Parts: sequence; C-alpha cells; structure tokens
Amino acid sequence: MNSELLVEAPVVVTRPVRSDDLLAFERMWSRLSEETIYRRFHAPVRRLSLKLRRYLVDVDHRDHDALVAVADGEVIAVARYHRCAEEPSAAEVAVLVEDAWQGHGLGVRMLRELACLARRRGIDVLTGEVQSDNLRMLDLVRSLLGSAALRPQGAVVHVRGSYRDPVTGPAFGPCF
Repeated sequence: MNSELLVEAPVVVTRPVRSDDLLAFERMWSRLSEETIYRRFHAPVRRLSLKLRRYLVDVDHRDHDALVAVADGEVIAVARYHRCAEEPSAAEVAVLVEDAWQGHGLGVRMLRELACLARRRGIDVLTGEVQSDNLRMLDLVRSLLGSAALRPQGAVVHVRGSYRDPVTGPAFGPCF
C-alpha cells in the first residue's frame, strides 16, 4: 500500500487593500527580515509608525491604490502604486513579498495585476527605484517592462516603462 502524503499549498488570492487590513500588515511586518524591509523602503525601518500604518491602508483607489495577496487568512504580499502629480499618466510602484513567499512568482503576479489596475485608471507608465544589487527585483522588472526600462545610476536603478502583457498585449487579465 502506498501511503504518500499529499501536501496542499495554500491558495493565494489577491484583492484590493482594505482599511481593516491594518492588523494583518502588523502581523506580516513581524515576519519580514531586515533585508526585505530595507529592500522595500531603502532604509532600515525598525517599526511601523502611525504614519506608515495609515499609508499602508488609506488609499483612494484612484491616485493611490494597493493590492494584497492573502494565504490562510494572512496578508503575505502587497503591491501599490502612487500616481505622479507632475505626470498623471505615470505612477511609482512598489512591491513587498513576505520572505517565505519570495521566489515563487508572487511578485510578478502582484505587479501584473497592479499594472492592469493602474492602466484602467489612466496610468500607462510605471516608475520606481531598485537597489542595484537587488538582482531578483531587477530580473522581475526586466521580465515585465524590458531591459530598456532600467537606468542604472550608482547604487540605484531607476525604472521607467510600460507593461504589455506578452500574451494579449495591452489587454490584461482579471482586474479589480
């Protein structure tokens, strides 16, 4: 008799961030390594200040929006954009994936869905900054926006490009 155990991976769903996600963000924060926090904020942020807590969940779903990935009832990743005031068709994007979930394609999934959401709101250009030694994130950006979107400048790589779904072009998959 073969008694192999089947291990099911948790189902990951993405949805818009909600104001009641604040406690889930606090729990996720405690599961993040110092390196992951540094990579996201470009600084050693030790704790979630009240200002940062509000920023994480207070979005207007137009000029500032965020998606979360949830597994087993816990927020495990977040991707957000913030429209550029001086260029309304552009937005700065950022993604944060909990350490245990990194390297499994969740960051790509989150950024694709975020790009779709942003496009529906008139945002065609995605911008951001990535530390030049953050090779995983640079590979992710390169896969979504192409190498031309990367402009190295010392310890930081400036990102600026438009996302086109490789299968369907400018039309995207499911959006919120």
